[in-house]
Amino acid sequence: MKTKAVSVLAEFKSFALKGNVIDLAIGVIIGAAFAKIVDSLVKHIILPVVGLLLPSEKGYLAWTLTIGAKEIPYGLFIGEVVNFTIVALALYLFIVKFLGLLLRAKNEEAAAPPAPSKEQLLLTEIRDLLQRRAT
Repeated sequence: MKTKAVSVLAEFKSFALKGNVIDLAIGVIIGAAFAKIVDSLVKHIILPVVGLLLPSEKGYLAWTLTIGAKEIPYGLFIGEVVNFTIVALALYLFIVKFLGLLLRAKNEEAAAPPAPSKEQLLLTEIRDLLQRRAT
């Protein structure tokens, strides 16, 4: 029983300390911090400016639709949509444009064959001469 526990613990340790898991954890933490920054940008800068253009007492927070006795706070929904749009745009620009350029450059370097050596050039010349003689 004790060996199974040690084995499971060792497997968990090897899994948790793999590079990919640690990279993923760092990505999640940075993503959460980035989401807070974007959320603050939307709620404290962008939507208050929009609220100046479409005035109400509390800005976009007061935008509601009243049906009977119920209020539907569509201003909050619009705020979340703007928040999502900015996060999606930032991720697109970073992943597709920035990292995509880096990955494409790395793949092009890897895909480009190395220049032929002197021996390969000589062998190619010999092959071509033999082919010409044969015809």
